[in-house]
This record gives sequence, C-alpha cells and structure tokens, in this order.
Amino acid sequence: MLGVSFVSMLVALDQTVVGTALPTIVADLKGFELYAWVATSYLLTSVITVPIFGRLGDYYGRKPFVIASIVVFTAASVLCGAANNMLFLVIARGLQGIGGGMLVGTAFACIPDLFPDSVVRLRWQVLMSTAFGIANAVGPSLGGFLTQYYGWRSVFYVNLPVGLLSLFFVWRYLPHLRHVVHEGKMRLDWPGALLIALSLGSLQVFVELLPKHGVTASAAGLLVLSVASAIALWQWEKRFPQAILPVDMFRNGSLSALFMLAVLGGFAMFSLLFYAPLLFQGGFGMMPNEAGLVITPLVVFITIGSIANGRIVSRIPNPNVMLFVGFALFAAASLGVVIATRSMPHWLLMLFMTLGGLGLGFVLPNLTVFAQQTAGREHLGIATALLQSLRMIGGMIGTALTGTLVTHMYASGVRSALDGDHAYKWFADLGDPQILVNRDAQQTLLGEMARAGHNGALLLESARESLVGAIHMGLALGALVSILAIWQSRRVPPVKLRKQVEPVVHVD
Repeated sequence: MLGVSFVSMLVALDQTVVGTALPTIVADLKGFELYAWVATSYLLTSVITVPIFGRLGDYYGRKPFVIASIVVFTAASVLCGAANNMLFLVIARGLQGIGGGMLVGTAFACIPDLFPDSVVRLRWQVLMSTAFGIANAVGPSLGGFLTQYYGWRSVFYVNLPVGLLSLFFVWRYLPHLRHVVHEGKMRLDWPGALLIALSLGSLQVFVELLPKHGVTASAAGLLVLSVASAIALWQWEKRFPQAILPVDMFRNGSLSALFMLAVLGGFAMFSLLFYAPLLFQGGFGMMPNEAGLVITPLVVFITIGSIANGRIVSRIPNPNVMLFVGFALFAAASLGVVIATRSMPHWLLMLFMTLGGLGLGFVLPNLTVFAQQTAGREHLGIATALLQSLRMIGGMIGTALTGTLVTHMYASGVRSALDGDHAYKWFADLGDPQILVNRDAQQTLLGEMARAGHNGALLLESARESLVGAIHMGLALGALVSILAIWQSRRVPPVKLRKQVEPVVHVD
C-alpha cells in the first residue's frame, strides 16, 4: 500500500507542480503556440491508455503494468527536464501521459486485489487518498519554490526520487495476482484499443479547439469522428469474445448509473478547479498567493472528507446516502462561488471551498468502491479504469463548455465597453482575460490608453466585471450539473458493503 500510495502521489504531484512552472518554461523555450499542448499531450495519451491497461491488468495481473508505468513515467519526466525546445517537451509529455494512464488504470485497481472485503478496503483507501491530497496540497507551492530557486527543469526531476521509491516498494512487496484465467492463447483486442484511441483522442482535441475557435468545420469533423469511432467500438466489442471494453457492464443498471455520476462529477469538479483561480485573481484582483490560500481548503478537505467517509459509510445502513450528501455539499459550494463578490470576506470564500472539498471527499471514493463492489472480480480493473476515464471525460466536457461560455461572454462584455468609449483598437489586449492577472502588462496598457486619451482604469474595471459575470455563469452551469447528479444518485441501487473474499490466482 505504501508503494501504491507513492504511485498515486507521483501522478498528483506532476499534475500540480508543472502548472505553476508553465509560464517560466514557455518564456525560456519560446514557442507560445504550443503552450496548451504541454497539458493536452499528457491528457490525450493518458485518457486513451487508462481503459486499455485497466483491462490488460484484469487479464495478466496488475504488477507488471504498475512496474512498467513507473519506469515509463519516471524516464519521461527526465526527458521533460532535459527538453531544449517546446516540441521536444510536448512529445516527452505525451510519453509521460502513457505512463500516467497506465498508473491510473492499474494502481487504483490494486487495492481491491489486496483487500477483497469492501469495508477493510475503504479504510485502506484513506492512505491513498491522503497521499493524493498531500501531493495536491504541496504541488503548487513546491512548483513555485523549485522554479524560483532551482529552475523549471527541477519540477520534472522531482519525480525521479518519488518514482524510484515507489518502484522499490511495488517490486519488492506488491503480489502478482490474476483474477481472470484463460485456457490456451489469449487474443488481444487491438481493434478495440485503436477505436478507443480514435474516439477519446478526437474528443480531447475537439474539446481543446472549442473554447478558442468555436464550432469550426475541423472541430465538427473531430466530433463526428469521435462519435463514429464510439459507435464502431460498441458494435465491435459486442462480437469480440475477449473485449477490452465489456459492453455488458453498461447494461448493468447500477454500473451505468455510477458511470454517469462519474461524468457529471468530473464536469462539475473540473469547472470549479479551473475557473475559481481565474475568478479570484482576474475577477477579484487577488494576488496569486491570496488566491492559492483561498483555494487550498478545496484540495485539503477532499482528503479529510475521504477519511471521514471511510469512518461513516461502513457504519450506516444505506451507504448510498453519502452520494446525496456529497453532491449536495458540492452544489452548495458552487452556488456560493456563483454569488461571491469582490467584497466578500476571504473566510467565507474558504468556507465554500471547504464544503466543496468535503463533498468531493464523500463522492469520489464511494463511486470507486461501489463500482468495484458491483462489477465483480473479473471486471475490477476495467470498471475502476472506466470510472477514472469517464471522470476525466466529464472534466474535458465541463472545461470545454464552461470555457466556451466564459470566453464568448467575456469577449462580448469587453467589446461592448470598448465600443462605448470608441476604443475598439485595444480589444486585442483586453480581449484576453490573462491581462487581468498580469499586473506588469496592465500598467503598460494603462499608460498607452492614457496617452490616447482613454480612461484605461475604467475600461479595465469593465473588463473585470465582464469576467466575473462570465465565470459566474459558467460555474452556475457546474452547480446545475451537481444538482442533476443528486437526482441521478437515485438511480444507483442500494449498495451493501459486505465481506467478500474470493479465490485469486497468485502468479509469483
């Protein structure tokens, strides 16, 4: 469990540390046009590989894939740190995403392998949630510290000691268990894997293009390709005897309800995680360290909520209640941020973040445990991996729709303010909300506008108000999705956390 926890820390640390260093990386390597692809290439390859290796882990046992994923992820981190141009970094991040996808697809499913009793499993999952929470909490500050004092390359090299430590524990102590025994030679479902890659890959690129360019012909083509690949995947997997994506899982009412909740939860969660920092810094004018302090309870209380959930859910007669409570708390937090104003005290904003973190702490571990309990031993890996993938897909859709809404509403508000002052020539500068975060760029712009006879401070304030209104509307959509998730939780049949010890094949 220490090894598996270090593995989860490896993924969480990388996701949070790198974001802080990105502006410095781009300034050093040049190539701003590839800025978004540093994150996108990682997401793209990891979303594709999670379900593929989740299923392979069911067939061959998870230990070989966990070891391979640590090696790939750590080696790719070293390559990222050694990058001398943006294209090299984007390719290395893609390779890192393959390792990350393998990690998520296999490491999370190791826990039910080790602890078939779901009540015991919930208690041990706290260790993994704690490791994840610690990495999320220290990641942004650590990224800033390393970048400032040791250079941006160190944010990638920090994965090396964590990777070696997790490799030692996994190699030495993780047993090699298999739950699916096949007679004769097993055929790998390569067409299924290719169709998963096509469907999720084209969806990811569509999501990246939508907020920036709107519905263009190329974006529509990518969406059509994604849907067509998904339909072809469904038809193929119904006929293939050893399908990488067993379609009978989606016919299970309980599992399909949990999968839908993963999508809705990802949508709401990532909308808040991505746009609350922009609201606090760009809309409310907070310094980065102030905004970081306000958002910290959201991350910290996911871990505290998971620990509390482990103590509560095994002691109540109907564990499903925790899903209702969790989504209700997150909906309340989202609505709180929607009505937030610049004059609202920080402690109240932190209270909203605390409620959101507790809500996610009640929802995320239960979705995983309920799905594992329902899927059975043969589908443990793919059920766990699908849950992670669908949460990421929900997050992709959420950030794309919220991003499109925010981008267009903000641009419309700024355009209207500039037109009223006959200052439309400044739209290229004010049209990007990043200007509201970058104080140096603001001073330069205000000087230029003053020399041209415009009240730059007033126009900047109008832009700020447009951003606040746009993000409020985007987060209101996330709150609506959380409320929909409360209603959707009714579709999950009552789950009984029972002792469940079944025979496994020990390969070592």
